[in-house]
Amino acid sequence: QVQLVESGGGLVQAGGSLRLSCAASGRTFSNYAMGWFRQAPGKEREFVARISRSGGNTYYADSVKGRFTISRDNAKNTVYLQMNSLKPEDTAVYYCAAARLLIGSSRSDEYAYWGQGTQVTVSP
Repeated sequence: QVQLVESGGGLVQAGGSLRLSCAASGRTFSNYAMGWFRQAPGKEREFVARISRSGGNTYYADSVKGRFTISRDNAKNTVYLQMNSLKPEDTAVYYCAAARLLIGSSRSDEYAYWGQGTQVTVSP
């Protein structure tokens, strides 16, 4: 079992920045690729970004490319999502997830473990 706890969400004005963190416990963190997903009200959960076990390979959804950066610190068992130039359409609950994959995936069904989510609200 892997337990994941997100933090860092909040209310920010458009153009602002937030940094989300996801702390993992329970199993060897570096054995898992990590992903960030989000779900806006009335919409399906969508992929945001993913990072490989080592942190050397990352991939982003087109909607966040150039604005968001995913990173990880395996010594701290933590994955981060730095979000810059935020837009109102980024408003959603953000979830981190862990998959026992080398690179990771943009498919939510590839991830076995999920956090409880953290709310991000971007005002116009």
